[in-house]
Amino acid sequence: MKKTTRGRVFVLGDNVDTDQIIPADKLVYNPSVESERRMFGKFALSGVPEAQSGLPHGGLRFVPENADRSPYTVIVAGKNFGCGSSREHAPLALAEAGVEAVVAVSYARIFFRNAVNGGYLIPYESVEDLSRVLATGDEAEINIERNTLTLIKNGTVFALKPLGDILPILEAGDIFAYARQSGYLSQQGGAR
Repeated sequence: MKKTTRGRVFVLGDNVDTDQIIPADKLVYNPSVESERRMFGKFALSGVPEAQSGLPHGGLRFVPENADRSPYTVIVAGKNFGCGSSREHAPLALAEAGVEAVVAVSYARIFFRNAVNGGYLIPYESVEDLSRVLATGDEAEINIERNTLTLIKNGTVFALKPLGDILPILEAGDIFAYARQSGYLSQQGGAR
């Protein structure tokens, strides 16, 4: 796992639900087929209403037309990110679009666990609501060792809550890799 993530920020508001992250009508694709898996990235955040995205009418899309990856690697959001159904495809869709980290005030528990267990992205909690401070298009760097987000244009550093017990899972790659490394699963995958 990289110790820093740097990239452009996409800002969202509160209560971004899993149907906004990956709409139900896009769940026809099979994530175990590489060409279909990429479709989850193509349609990531395609259900977010313009008013909630903070973008002007006709503004930038999270994933540009005719692309399956986003130019944004960090999502900054308000409260209750990933609420709604327990759709495990939501963090997968963001990861397939190129998102490496989400920084939100709080998460729906199921989204948080799916993001960690699948090793899809880093779900950081912010100390303050950064969705009211940062703007879509800003460049930021997240330092995992320091638990900080730095706004590149002016060097302002914001504290993030430590990752705590989820850090070893993210460093291993996902919950199954962590369980194998920790001896909870044999190398063949069965419980010991």
